[in-house]
Amino acid sequence: MSSRIIPVQPFDYVVFGATGDLTKRKLIPALYHRFLDGQFDENSRIIGVSRSPLSDEDFQEAARKAIADFVEKDYQDKDTIDRFVSIFSYVINDVMNREGWGDLGKALRDDTKVVRAFYLAVAPDIFGPIADYLGKRKYYRRDARVVLEKPLGHDLQSSEDINDGIAKIFKEDQVYRIDHYLGKETVQNLLALRFANTLFEPIWNSAHIDHVQITVAESVGAGTRGYYDESGALRDMIQNHMLQLLCLVAMEPPASDDANALRDEKLKVLRSLKPIANGDVGKVTVRGQYRGVASETTSVAGYQDELPEDKKGSRTETFVALKAEIENWRWSGVPFYLRTGKRMAKRVSEIVIQFKPIPHSIFDHAEGAPKSNKLIIRLQPDEGVKLLMMIKDPGPGGMRLREVPLNLSFAETFSERTPEAYERLLLDVVRGNQTLFMRRDELEAAWCWVDPIREAWDRASEPPQPYTAGTWGPTGSIALIERDGRTWHEDDN
Repeated sequence: MSSRIIPVQPFDYVVFGATGDLTKRKLIPALYHRFLDGQFDENSRIIGVSRSPLSDEDFQEAARKAIADFVEKDYQDKDTIDRFVSIFSYVINDVMNREGWGDLGKALRDDTKVVRAFYLAVAPDIFGPIADYLGKRKYYRRDARVVLEKPLGHDLQSSEDINDGIAKIFKEDQVYRIDHYLGKETVQNLLALRFANTLFEPIWNSAHIDHVQITVAESVGAGTRGYYDESGALRDMIQNHMLQLLCLVAMEPPASDDANALRDEKLKVLRSLKPIANGDVGKVTVRGQYRGVASETTSVAGYQDELPEDKKGSRTETFVALKAEIENWRWSGVPFYLRTGKRMAKRVSEIVIQFKPIPHSIFDHAEGAPKSNKLIIRLQPDEGVKLLMMIKDPGPGGMRLREVPLNLSFAETFSERTPEAYERLLLDVVRGNQTLFMRRDELEAAWCWVDPIREAWDRASEPPQPYTAGTWGPTGSIALIERDGRTWHEDDN
């Protein structure tokens, strides 16, 4: 069964930072796929803005190359590519030089039926100056939208400064703070799983759930990204992606699927998180940094080896594990274990809902003890939902209990291609749908919870715990969960 494609209004999408890596790898391929599926056509415009001295034709050729490099060959149709790149134009523009602004106004249409969106794929410290100049040059409209890429600050104060700069021109209902994790199909299916079925919601609480694990593991290293050493895993992953996943697992049912109804419930979760500060930080958080591996068969550089000389000795964490608690009626006593890192055993992002054991077993003489049920929501790769249950192993000769999965694989169930996160998010901006974007008060609540952890680490004398590249992190992360009589879920499949 094919999905229904609903066209969007014509738009002018202005991309600041049009020659950057994000535009080439994510934005252009995502928009191409939506064009290929007929969600918009030549009535829309994509306007690149950057300092590089390019012509329209140069930008169109760059778009062709991005499609050739980052779109699967099966979806590269020459006629469609020709039509797609025909809607690209380019404006040379140095946003930090008031005399260097090109005439963006000539590329923008005045028609109010054409949605106007500004995508800021640039450094956050120039978000404010761009917004200010858009207002002064009268490129701003009350119905315009502005998309902000992370990082939105490195702490609460810097985040407030960035948002204050944007708020001088754009109202909150015009601002789209993008978190690509929320655009993943499996993340959205978490909402459907909880609120479109009667099966799970009655048992989605502390009476039936023992604990929750959220893992976002990457097999690649940090490389030479300067941004990462300034950020670290806590700011790069925990503060945004993983806290958003926690909110979707833990929030109360919203009154409707209205964007603010859903975001109101997420905010309640963030404000209910038990603070982690001072003496508690060493008990419920672990930070690590990967070290290299050198053998006859493999050679992987450690984090310190990848740093320039002036950064050697950096205490930036490439791994974080922590135990979070939500102080409300639904989740009292249920720990949420979060774990993320670079150079881990494999690339996997998943949410594990571990249910409590059965209250009494009648199978005293059976082979194999009953195991507690587990719901595993796999975000990447191999997106799907798996419920581990106990059954009788078929055959004569007594009762033999066996754990088997009820497995919903997206690849097997849905034959068509699964859209990438940016495909949905970019056109949600055009639709004016803010459901999958962070509101300012959410962002600030997340920083309020994360900042004391970072401050405590900065005061501590201990460096991050080392772990070998290709493993599941430092031994301290194992001790963190095993102190509570639990273990990390590590599926070999």
